[in-house]
Amino acid sequence: MSTFAEALSEWTVGLKATFVPAEELELARYRIADTAGLLVAGYSTQASTAAVQLARISASGAPEHGAAMIRQSGTWPYPWAAFVHGVTAHCRDFDDTFPQSVVHPGSTIVSTAMAAGEAIRASDDDILTAVVAGYEIAARLGLAGGRNLIPRGFHGTGIYGPIISAVVAGKLLKLSASQMTSAIGLSTSMSSGLFEFQTDGSWSKWLHVGWSCLGGCSAAQLASTDFKGPATGLEGARGLYAAFIGLDKADLSRLTAGLGEDWLARDALPKYYPCAHVIQPYINVGRKLSKQADLSQIKDINCHIAPWAVSLVCEPLACKQKPQSEMDVIGSLPFLVAAALVDGNVTLDHLNAATRARSDILALASRVTYTADPALGEGFDGRLEMIRHDGSRESHRVRALETSKASILDKSISLLAKACGAEEGERICKNIVIGDSLVDAWTQAMAVPGKPKVSRHA
Repeated sequence: MSTFAEALSEWTVGLKATFVPAEELELARYRIADTAGLLVAGYSTQASTAAVQLARISASGAPEHGAAMIRQSGTWPYPWAAFVHGVTAHCRDFDDTFPQSVVHPGSTIVSTAMAAGEAIRASDDDILTAVVAGYEIAARLGLAGGRNLIPRGFHGTGIYGPIISAVVAGKLLKLSASQMTSAIGLSTSMSSGLFEFQTDGSWSKWLHVGWSCLGGCSAAQLASTDFKGPATGLEGARGLYAAFIGLDKADLSRLTAGLGEDWLARDALPKYYPCAHVIQPYINVGRKLSKQADLSQIKDINCHIAPWAVSLVCEPLACKQKPQSEMDVIGSLPFLVAAALVDGNVTLDHLNAATRARSDILALASRVTYTADPALGEGFDGRLEMIRHDGSRESHRVRALETSKASILDKSISLLAKACGAEEGERICKNIVIGDSLVDAWTQAMAVPGKPKVSRHA
């Protein structure tokens, strides 16, 4: 019998654009546009700047076939371009999510696919097929583990990310099935990512995606030279699921069940607000209520939430009610629910220090509490309850926001427009979605003006 890595490799290597449903290929283009917008939104952060500096130090020589890097001149070794883009695309926590595993696929997959695709001059069909394959593998890796990584302190994106990136890069490098199996096996040894950043609001969460891209690309490159990786890296007694979750808690049948027939990639949900995905539905309800609620009459707001999400966005409650850093805001259910009610929206501006210090939002956030409800947990479902001073209550169901290609496009155009203007932002995004050359449109997005370009040979 084949191992799971061998089965996934056989499917990935044999996958052609003509085998993929048209709607999956179309959605892949929107996901690429989404990531382009995220890169522009994140490039000016300190985290992105630090990632660029590491790439400049580590990447030597001028590659004959390199890849564009956000706001940098020349071309770069594609594993390092993917590294920088992974960090940058994730550092606003604005990227899509698989609700069943809370894994962020797009920032890893698109960063890898576009860097490797540009470097090897891949066709649009090859890039799109690699993106779809990456999403499909990401969905299945996450389903096999469920949310069991979270209580053990592991960030699923950092655990599965290197494998996902290795599959995407390996597909574009046209690895053989045996080489792809080695790439998967090697990348399992690159899996890492702890939730300890929650303690002090530090940035290791953003590193998890960049490191996944670098590790996955490196694994694929090594495998292309016939460097061997374990074929049982996923299901082995000392493999990924045994080490990080425990084989008794994993359902490895989910890795291959219906592979090629049931397309699970479509389950990844885009984000419309820069925050932990489980907070998004509560923000959406808060925005609607902001138009009609008299906040002076509100005594308390109680968010009923699935127990698995409590450690991510609710505790410790006092810290969540008064976040001290950007990372704190991103993971604060009380603060962002209050912001949505007060301002009628949540944007990137809500991450900055000035907004974190606003007395009106903080006053309301101090009255936002939570109840862990074991009946919840399907997707990002929940309930928001408002209790007035007169004792009356108002309850609203919370649901995950559905995928809307129009909304994804609007978001990407908006993010690009802040750097290059609305007209140019719209042109670039539409070129990605319906244009003839993904690489050309992508490099235009990476080169949007604003921050001075810096040559690594300067």
